[in-house]
Amino acid sequence: MSKEYDLVILGGGTGGYVAAIRAAQLGLTTAIVEKSKLGGTCLHSGCIPSKAMLKSAEVFRVTQQQADEFGVKTGEVSLDFSQVQKRKHKIVNQLHAGIEGLMKKGKIDVYHGTGRILGASIFSPMPGTISVEMDNGDENEILILKNLIIATGSKPRTLPGLVIDEIDVMTSDGALVMNALPSSMTIIGAGVIGIEWASMLNDFGVKVTVLDRLDQPLPTEDRDVAISMQKALEKRGVTFILGAEIHTESLQKTDSVTISYTVDGVEQSITSEKLLVSVGRSAVIDDIGLANTEIQVENGFIQTNQTYQTKDDHIYAIGDVIGGLQLAHVAEHEGIYAVEHIAGMKREPIDYNLVPRCVYSFPETAAVGLTEQQAVDKGYEVKIGKFPFQANGKALVNGHTDGFVKIITDQQTDDILGVHMMGAHVTDLISEAGLAMVLNAIPWEVSSMIHPHPTLSEAFGEAALAVEGLAIHV
Repeated sequence: MSKEYDLVILGGGTGGYVAAIRAAQLGLTTAIVEKSKLGGTCLHSGCIPSKAMLKSAEVFRVTQQQADEFGVKTGEVSLDFSQVQKRKHKIVNQLHAGIEGLMKKGKIDVYHGTGRILGASIFSPMPGTISVEMDNGDENEILILKNLIIATGSKPRTLPGLVIDEIDVMTSDGALVMNALPSSMTIIGAGVIGIEWASMLNDFGVKVTVLDRLDQPLPTEDRDVAISMQKALEKRGVTFILGAEIHTESLQKTDSVTISYTVDGVEQSITSEKLLVSVGRSAVIDDIGLANTEIQVENGFIQTNQTYQTKDDHIYAIGDVIGGLQLAHVAEHEGIYAVEHIAGMKREPIDYNLVPRCVYSFPETAAVGLTEQQAVDKGYEVKIGKFPFQANGKALVNGHTDGFVKIITDQQTDDILGVHMMGAHVTDLISEAGLAMVLNAIPWEVSSMIHPHPTLSEAFGEAALAVEGLAIHV
């Protein structure tokens, strides 16, 4: 059977389903092809389930380690990991049902199956028609379209020579569905996902070691944040082995997992119950029919112009599949932009320098704009304001005073170049910094905003004052 649409979206993850909703709002007949569940990686094996588990880890840590400090007598505290998983599934299922409801509300057709792009054929003189191999075994559906958005997302990357079984040697996909916690875990990779898992597992009582070839964790973040994060996690018992050349071919599995590495010319090995590989994500582009198009792929990612069009200009690509900032909120806005471009609307290109990025460990980190080193490398003379949460009343009330707010400005113009935060709840604070940068605010304007007391947000106002050495509470 065949059906015609203004727009077909290949992939129903965050970018895909948000694009579909925007298209429906604009009156485009729209369909999504999804081989698994709507919501994609973010909802089912990424952002949402991992944050649900991080929240359980936080409650366990606070109850176990800090309740007495607040005058709360709890007695013996134990962890029911099966309930952690049940709560995670409940949240995911509720959100999944919500997305399905939004598809019905927008009259968006959803095809559950594997979609592949066809070349020019009897259906269309242009490539892009989608053949859907239906999950239910029905005859293939043929979707004839005017425009196509590829939003097939990404999957965990591994290292050459490491065989992932998702039981003993796992990615975050396997870690999220563990039935029981291991006694120890070695994590290869100290990026965002690796740090979140190190923090979570440590809170759950797992002995954690983080291995990375670089000399600092969170390599894309400001060095002050990265070093402070390492110290905070080490203080809680996480071991870091950095600057390590990892010998993947040395992997041995028995009742435990052993892997060798070299630091400063000395070869050593580490044994743990499980091994988690967290070394980034690669685009899902295999077996989707790209060979039937003019679409270009470089370094494993689909290439687009600034309006997200590929070499076949009626075929767009968004989200993790095009690389860049592999973040759910970025995919959403790329999807909206692509749909509005299809609809003939004019708007400014997305400024990726204004995209907030967050790490949901404990403590959290959040940032927008340039790091200090990036600003210097671009030739800016920088002025910096920094304010510690140790001097913030709400942080003291909350019992979490690790961290700071750091504002980097251009000494010549006073423009804010970047804002970096580390501390409890900073992922909820970074939007004010992002808005300040969108509106081209200077530190004086930020500090002129009367921040309510006592709140963590006061630290942002104080950091703005600190740019000129005028902070009140330090």
